[in-house]
Order: sequence, then structure tokens, then C-alpha cells
Amino acid sequence: MTDLLTKLAARDARVGIIGLGYVGLPLAAEFAEAGYTVVGFEVDARKIESVNNGESYIPDVEGEIIARLVEAGKLSATADFAELATCDAITVCVPTPLNKTREPDLTYLLSATREVAKHLQKGQLVVLESTTYPGTTVEVAAPELEQSGLEAGVDFHLVFSPERIDPGNQTWQVHNTPKVVGGLTPRCTEAGAQLYAAAVETVVPVSSPTAAEMAKLLENTFRAINIGLVNEMAIVANKLGLDIWEVVKAAATKPFGFMPFWPGPGLGGHCIPIDPHYLSWKLRTLNYRTRFIELADEVNGSMPEHVVDRVAYALNDDMKPIKGSKILVLGAAYKRDITDWRESPAVPIIEGLLGRGGDVSYHDDFVPAMALGHHGEGSRLESVELDYDRLGDYDCVVIVTDHTYFDAERIVKRAQRVVDTRNLTGLLGREDPKVVKL
Repeated sequence: MTDLLTKLAARDARVGIIGLGYVGLPLAAEFAEAGYTVVGFEVDARKIESVNNGESYIPDVEGEIIARLVEAGKLSATADFAELATCDAITVCVPTPLNKTREPDLTYLLSATREVAKHLQKGQLVVLESTTYPGTTVEVAAPELEQSGLEAGVDFHLVFSPERIDPGNQTWQVHNTPKVVGGLTPRCTEAGAQLYAAAVETVVPVSSPTAAEMAKLLENTFRAINIGLVNEMAIVANKLGLDIWEVVKAAATKPFGFMPFWPGPGLGGHCIPIDPHYLSWKLRTLNYRTRFIELADEVNGSMPEHVVDRVAYALNDDMKPIKGSKILVLGAAYKRDITDWRESPAVPIIEGLLGRGGDVSYHDDFVPAMALGHHGEGSRLESVELDYDRLGDYDCVVIVTDHTYFDAERIVKRAQRVVDTRNLTGLLGREDPKVVKL
């Protein structure tokens, strides 16, 4: 333990990161910037090649930073998991999706921990960052790692420290977002805190890995439930003939007891639509029903169909049905100015419009192509060019993602009809009769 803490404090430690995606690569860059020697472990040969060539494929990490760190010998990537044996600390940053029945899929996590177990050394620190249900570190990861013959908390240190990456957020990034750290033992927590203290401004120790796992799920469940609330309020406001954005802005002037959340076409990304289901699943095994989570999921899951209904309403004013109408969806990413379209509401919205017979295209400079599900029979769509002068060729333009490069003024001026799910047109400061809001 003393040797590990000494290495971490002196920044002499070698840190391995399994998974170089939107969580792993920014973390690798921060650790390397802090002085650690970092090796990333990946199964995607393209990512390995990019990193070793000093190139970034994650918008939040500048290529010049990766190039400088690689040139300095502080960062490299490999597919050879045997090199895990040379690391002092190992961080697991792999996906934890849901399966088709919306239950936790730990395939990637189990694969990673089994690779670690093959090469685990006495005194190493192993940290899980992948979001999962409370108890995973103790009940699943620890037994897998102990297949090595080493005992967790005695022969090696085991910690859960949930990732808090917010893609596209230029204010809160790895270095200034507080890091929760929960170890299997107090000594494990101390080692984990020492590791992150070199790269993160604030470390928040908690009593156990399970407490850290629960903290992460509480954060995202809080968001999912409040988004569900404001999405329902958007439907209520619409039925009352009110503008929900005006209502939320007014409520947000209260200096206490209120936090503004904004409605939208549905949840997207890897965290908010997924994480609450981990908690819900865990509680079902304990014979408890998480009613708030289920209700929020029902409301949020219904929003894409609500958007399709709003398109039908808008076209009806022009005496047109969805069937046969040319419709352009603006935005496929789940939020503005990012490339990630996982769980994006754009997909079910496009599928819903296609299902009603619409002639649907989409545009998104950040998402040049994407695949659909059942209505599109798994078909691949490619982004069409955004020509403001040709917007009038479409019967309806649907704003699903409010990318900053979209020109609301020109959209409203040129389009025949606009359905705005993000209040992008609200930036104009005036109402236009051709715009239908969420």
C-alpha cells in the first residue's frame, strides 16, 4: 500500500484505462496531463491507431493534446491486455447498456474484469467507472477479480468511482467535476482518492463502492424524473394553450425551492435513458417497485410519439396528412453540438413519421449517417444537405436537436411549417404562426 501511495503521490505510477470511448479517452488525457504514464486498452483497432498517431476522435478532447502527450511518451494505446500486469492502477471505462428486455447487460464489464483477473498483481488498484446497479462492484466484480487467487481489499485495492462525463459541456469537464470514490475498505478508498487527486480538483470519498454506485444512479434518476415532470407539464401547457418555455422561465425566477428543467422530444444518450433502469431492476430483485422511475420512463418514452402528433397537427392546419408529406428532421444527435445519437429521440420520431407514411429526410452535420429500427427495417439513413433556400420544398421542418449552427431566423423564414421541440425559434423573441411548439 505504501509503495502504491508513494508512486501515486510522486506521479510515477503507470495507469491503465480499459475502454477509450467518450469516458476513457478524456480520463486518459487528464491522467497523462497530471504526470502519470497512461496506457489505454482497446479492442477497436481504429481507436488504437488514432491515439498512437496523436489523433483524437472525441470532440471534447483536442487532437493537439493527444499528440503532445503521445510524443512525450505519456500516453499510448494497445490491444495487448498482458500489459495490464505492468500497471499500478487500472480503471475500467466500458459500456454498460441494457439488453432487449431492459435489464442490465454486464457483458463488457465482465469481459474487462476477466482480462484484469488474468494479469492482476499484488498491490494493484482496480477502479470501476462504468455505471451499474448498486452492489455490482462487491457482488460481481470482486468475485471475478478474485479468480486470480488474490483477495480484494487485502492483496489488491478495489474501488468504484462513477464517471460524470457530460459530452459537449465546455464548463464542467474531468478536471473540475468532483469525483466520488468508494473503496471496498478504507485503504482502498485512500488509494482511489490518491489516484484521482492528481487529475481532479475535488475528490469526494464515500463509505463503500455500493454508496458510490447509488450516488451515480440517484444523480441521473433525479434528472430523468424531473425531465419527465416538465415533459408532462409541456403537454399540460399545450392543452391549456400556454407556452411551456414561458412558464418555466417565470417559475425559474423564484430564488429558492425551484430548479428549472426544460422539455424536449424525449431522452437520449447513454446515461439518462439507461441508468434509472439499473436501479429499477435491482429493486425488483428485492420485491420493490420504483414507481417514480417507471412513471418518468412512461412519460419520457411517449414524447417522440407526442412530437409525431404535433407534426400531424401542424400539417392538418395546412390541410395535409402526414402520409405523402415531405418532412425534414433537423438534428439526429441526442443533444446539441455532439456526435452521439445513442438513444436519440430522433430515431423513434423518424420511425413514427415513416410509420404514418411520411416522406422523411434528416440533416445533422454531427451525425452523417444513422440506422433505424422496425419501421425502417434496419435501414441506414444519410444526412441530407441543409439548404435554407430549399426548405420550402418540405411540407414540414421538425427541429429535434438545437445545434448552434442552425439559423432559426432562416428556418422560420423559408419553411412552410415548423415543429419546434427545443424552442430554438424562441430565440427570435417573437411568435410566428407557422411555428408549432412542443
